[in-house]
Amino acid sequence: MERRTSAEVMQELLPMQGSTVIDVGCGDGWLVRSLTRKGAHVTGIEVSPKHLAHAQSLPPAGDEHYMQGVAEDLPIASQSADIVIFFNSLHHVDEKGLLKALREAARVLKPGGILFVSEPLPSGDYFETMKPVHDETAVRNRAQEALRYGPEFGLLLEKAFSYIDSVKLKDFQAFHDRLTMINPHVRERFDEKEEELRSLFETLGRKTDDGWLFDQPMRAHLMRRS
Repeated sequence: MERRTSAEVMQELLPMQGSTVIDVGCGDGWLVRSLTRKGAHVTGIEVSPKHLAHAQSLPPAGDEHYMQGVAEDLPIASQSADIVIFFNSLHHVDEKGLLKALREAARVLKPGGILFVSEPLPSGDYFETMKPVHDETAVRNRAQEALRYGPEFGLLLEKAFSYIDSVKLKDFQAFHDRLTMINPHVRERFDEKEEELRSLFETLGRKTDDGWLFDQPMRAHLMRRS
């Protein structure tokens, strides 16, 4: 499996200059800002008011903007987007909402528009480090399975491939903060298993001059709206 950053994958596959892009589950907006700098007109959709406020508080990269919403009911006009992106976010959609999310992506895409989904697989050093307190095997597999139904919504698969990205963390505290901010319900379990988690962190991570690196296999799908 080739080692690549997700940013490199998107830069290669997605025509950003002048495109209208929807980033579903944008978090703090890092990808929104990155794509804006590449010439795209990006709207970030985020369900969490906390993450949305954080994204809106950061210096803008250009004409990007943010909206509160969910993947199953996007606050976006039909056939208005050139590209819809789910990066690390489809597996956070409730099981009953996965097909609704794909239907919504198809609705907002222009004919010929692109749905790009890049999701972490339930494997790799980072996954094994977080697994004792947050095992996402089932939800990650369900997200991959849901993509098989794309053609039912006019989303035709053009390319699918796997690659290895890296999760970079400053230290163990950064690992704690990342995991508990995204998934607050794991905080108590994290405290209970801190010794085990610290051992995994230091065993599976690769120490660098400015932090720690963990492998995270990814699976990317590029689908075209018919």
